[in-house]
Amino acid sequence: MAGVLRGCLPVAGPPPAGIEIINRDGSSVNKVEIAERKEVELECRVKESKPAATIVWFRDNVELKLNQRDDSTTEVVSKTRGPRASKFIVTSKIRLTPTHQDDGTNYTCEARHDAVNKPMRATVTLSVLYPPGAPYIEGFDSNVVQRGRQLELICKSRGGNPLAQLIWYKNNDPVHMKYFTHDAISESTYTFTADASDNNAVYRCAATNIMSQKPQSAQVTVTVEFPPTHVVINGSGEARVGDVVPLTCTTDNSNPPAEIRWTVGGKQVHNATSRSVLSKDGGWITTSDLVTSIPPGPRSIIVVCHGLNMDTAVGTHTIEVQYPPSTLMIHGYKQGTNIGAGSRQRITCVSTGGNPPATLTWYKNDKKISSTSKILDKSVSAEVDFIANATDNEARYKCEGTNKATEIPLTEELKLSVLFPPDRVQIKREPAVLKPGQSATLTCDSSSSNPPAVLTWWRDGIPVLGTTNSSSKGLHGGTVSTVKVTLDVTADLNGIVYTCQAMNEVLQRSVHDAITLDVLYKPIFESEPVESFNGVEGQPMLIALQAHGNPSNMTYIWKKDGKVLSQSSESHSRVLIDGPMLNISSLHKDDTGAYTCEAVNSEGTSSTHINISVNYPARIIGITTDTLVSNGEDAQLNCTADGNPLKVDHVTWRREGFSDMASRTSTVFRNNTSVLTILKATKEDIGAFLCVVNNGLGNETSAPAYLLVKHKPDIDLSPVLAKAAANVGDTARLTCRAKGAPDIQFKWSRDGTAIPANTTKKYSINYLKADVLTHESVLLVHKVEQADFGQYQCTAQNEIGFSTNSVELDITSKPDPPTNLNANETTHNSITLSWVPGFDGGLPTTFRIRYKPSGSANEAYQYADVTPSNASTYVVRNLDLATEYVFSAMALNKRGPSDYAGHLKAHTTNEAPPPVPAGSSMNQDGAEMLSEELLGRADLPRLVVVSVAITGSILLLLNILLVGCFMYRKRRQRLREASEQSSSKSATIEMYAPSSYNETVTGETLSSVSEKSESYSNADSNPDYLVRKQQEDGRKPAASTYLIDQIDYPFEYCGFEMQHQHNHQHPGHPHPHPHPHPHHHIGNNTLKPPHTDSVNSVNTGTLRKHQPNYNNHNSGGVQPGGDPFYGISPDARYIAYPPPAEFSQPTGNGTLRRGQHLAPMGTGPVGVPPDVTVLHNPPIPPPPLLSTFSYPAAMETEGHLV
Repeated sequence: MAGVLRGCLPVAGPPPAGIEIINRDGSSVNKVEIAERKEVELECRVKESKPAATIVWFRDNVELKLNQRDDSTTEVVSKTRGPRASKFIVTSKIRLTPTHQDDGTNYTCEARHDAVNKPMRATVTLSVLYPPGAPYIEGFDSNVVQRGRQLELICKSRGGNPLAQLIWYKNNDPVHMKYFTHDAISESTYTFTADASDNNAVYRCAATNIMSQKPQSAQVTVTVEFPPTHVVINGSGEARVGDVVPLTCTTDNSNPPAEIRWTVGGKQVHNATSRSVLSKDGGWITTSDLVTSIPPGPRSIIVVCHGLNMDTAVGTHTIEVQYPPSTLMIHGYKQGTNIGAGSRQRITCVSTGGNPPATLTWYKNDKKISSTSKILDKSVSAEVDFIANATDNEARYKCEGTNKATEIPLTEELKLSVLFPPDRVQIKREPAVLKPGQSATLTCDSSSSNPPAVLTWWRDGIPVLGTTNSSSKGLHGGTVSTVKVTLDVTADLNGIVYTCQAMNEVLQRSVHDAITLDVLYKPIFESEPVESFNGVEGQPMLIALQAHGNPSNMTYIWKKDGKVLSQSSESHSRVLIDGPMLNISSLHKDDTGAYTCEAVNSEGTSSTHINISVNYPARIIGITTDTLVSNGEDAQLNCTADGNPLKVDHVTWRREGFSDMASRTSTVFRNNTSVLTILKATKEDIGAFLCVVNNGLGNETSAPAYLLVKHKPDIDLSPVLAKAAANVGDTARLTCRAKGAPDIQFKWSRDGTAIPANTTKKYSINYLKADVLTHESVLLVHKVEQADFGQYQCTAQNEIGFSTNSVELDITSKPDPPTNLNANETTHNSITLSWVPGFDGGLPTTFRIRYKPSGSANEAYQYADVTPSNASTYVVRNLDLATEYVFSAMALNKRGPSDYAGHLKAHTTNEAPPPVPAGSSMNQDGAEMLSEELLGRADLPRLVVVSVAITGSILLLLNILLVGCFMYRKRRQRLREASEQSSSKSATIEMYAPSSYNETVTGETLSSVSEKSESYSNADSNPDYLVRKQQEDGRKPAASTYLIDQIDYPFEYCGFEMQHQHNHQHPGHPHPHPHPHPHHHIGNNTLKPPHTDSVNSVNTGTLRKHQPNYNNHNSGGVQPGGDPFYGISPDARYIAYPPPAEFSQPTGNGTLRRGQHLAPMGTGPVGVPPDVTVLHNPPIPPPPLLSTFSYPAAMETEGHLV
């Protein structure tokens, strides 16, 4: 029973899951902020316990017994385990109205449950917001302070949540906002130094926080005492005797108000009145008024004001007593005297007496001017210092004196008389725009002059006669002069300078102005150019056709055969057009034509015409290929050529071995075509006639024209074609070759049966036309059988007839030996062989050459395999000089070799050609000529070489002795060097001077004595032989061979070149003009030669006239001026310098210049203006540089010697 009861006792469920105090949104809190006397609700929640927990409230750990509590319990049923596993959530709410005493109070919620031994708790702290306490001020013991004292005001406020914010105000303006808190107190300290602005100032401290409805404050009022810092006296500082002067003295602000006392002229005055007013800066401002009368006698009166308040401020004021000055006086100019413009004038005005000293002012025609004033002990002066000019004529100079004591200024004046020249002239033209055919008037007006100016006209420095002056009244009492000149306008007047000069003859001074006539006219080419220009294809051509016009901004248009050429200035363009210049960098034959250069400006267009002819090498552009005629019929061959020039003798016909060329042919040339007619052509005339074209430019060109004469076929019966060979199963090749005209047809047969052409797989026939006359038929026998061997017949047929030949087909075998072995060309170390191959045995064949020196029975043969294998010529090299060799040749295929055949004997030559120096431009003919000269000396015996060397050495010693004697007699280093050079050359072989060492050859080497005669050879000659020969002679290999020309100079000193230029400057021309034709043409063979001039001899040298090249002064052409110059042919060993530029000569017509010495007037009808300089004697030209020649008096020397 007891056991049953124990099983029924209740068992405690799970403890609470947690406890918390929550706010209205359900989140947990541990602090609640609330304003004072505002209700707040605290809610405690205990989570998921069974049975339901019990909640108890505490205030600062003291249990609260509250009647009004809102508790609730909520059952939470488990969804999986059902009601038996349900739990309970318990909540409890309490409501409070806190005061400031509740600030910081803790409220605790405790959950009690049987399953826990220690209750669970949650605590929240109240933060109650309330306003601070009223502030109070410490540290201010008295409200009256002296200026400059430092005050410290302390403001404090107790309580408040949050603590109070403290701000200091001065007269309601915030001045200090810093504060700090401690022990529930807010404190702020404001420190300042008292000054005038602090007098009666209210300092207020305000305390506030977020709970304050309005700030709470405490305040103090400060009173500051201070004296005035200064006083100010206001009143007139100047007065006349007897004047009543009011004066006012004002103090600076002070507290209390200051007392004012006066002293005038050292005596205290008591009848002044005073008053005080509040200052906006604090304190009081005191003002006192005084009226005093000016007594006679003193020049000044001193007034003193005293401001008294704890300290004294003093101010002073001076009153100047005024007196008028005495009468003015002027000196420095006598009325009515004439003075010249440009002279310096000093006029002085003097005043005595007066207080203050008089102020002197100068006026010119009632306009104030500057002056220099001086104040002495009892007087004052003012001086005007000026350079007299036209404006001073009849001008009134007035001096005015005044001071503060004068009511009407004192004055004194005078009038000047000035002679002045005109300061300018002005030129006007009518009409404003000048064009040819008009009549124009130039009017020159001078400015005012006293006396009147004389006007004259000058044209390019030459006086213009027949003009008349007119005059009218001018400025400053002077006279204006006018002069006119009338012109008939032409293009030549453009750029002409007309100068007008105005002269004051009394002063002998003048001015002038110039006008450059601007005549508008269409372009004019300066002169007609050369009508035709010739050039060579590939060479440059430059043509400049200069035109002048106004406006000078012209556009040039170039046309070729009426078509406009494009304006191109790009560097890569072949034809460049740059204004009036046509620059063709490389002439082309298509450039030939008629060219027009048009110059265009706003006034019109002008044009000039030239022709350009381009010479270019002739070439063949068409030729008759095959001409077929019957036997005995005339044949014509045509050859068409193109070239410039191209004449009948530029096209010729040739044929090797045709001896009847002159008698059996005729030639006709028309329309650039040469027609060759062969009379009664025969079979022997068949072949190529060569058309050769050469017009002297470039290399000749040629092309063959074939003549064919009808005849029946001639079959080639050579042994090579009479046989064919092939092995069984291979393809056999049988060839039948024939010559004939017209074309040939072939037929093959065997044993009288025709072989079908290309109809069965057994046989196929190929046709080939080797040339215009030779035809070939190849019969291919496929898969040769034993029965295919034997004879085959070939028939060649045309319209004239036929021929037949047999070809034997056999099995392959060794080749036949070659035949007709010949030596075609021989040199000092090589021989060129040729042969006719024999039958090849039906297999590929090569050839071998066997050779050895003739007569050397014991010497073994040398062998050379011929490459390529099908060649029928071969060059055997590295042979000995002047040696006879025996040659033989054999053929070889895989069946074996043939026998050697030929046994040809041939000699190498006994002369070796000289080596050509590297970079030499010697042509083939020159090399052959050199070889002929040198080969004769190539194999000189050693004895001869030694003899020549000894003889040369003896001659060299003799020459040295002669040179020593000559030096002793003449003692001139220059002649000694020339003598050594001349003597050295006399010992050399006259034509050749080889280098005996393998280094760079200098000029000294070329001019020194060479006593050795060397062997010469080309680099490709037999090197082994040369090395052996040089080793035997003990010589080093020669690097190169030099050909020296012996030059006899017609004068004593070598290398001089004199260049001379004519000066084409003419009188009246403002600039030197080097040539009357400014058209320049640069090219090859394009300049016409200059007119013949007499040849001038200079000492022993001869001057010859030649045209230097525009681009290269060393090679001939035209100078930029187009003028030829004279020169001696330069020596290649000396540098030739370009001719110097012309020395410009002054013109003789005079130029206008300012600032020259004056000439006396009245010496002629129109005197030379004083500012016109005429050059009567041109300067003497400087002598030519380095010149030792004398010149004729009539020759103008402008050149130099090099």
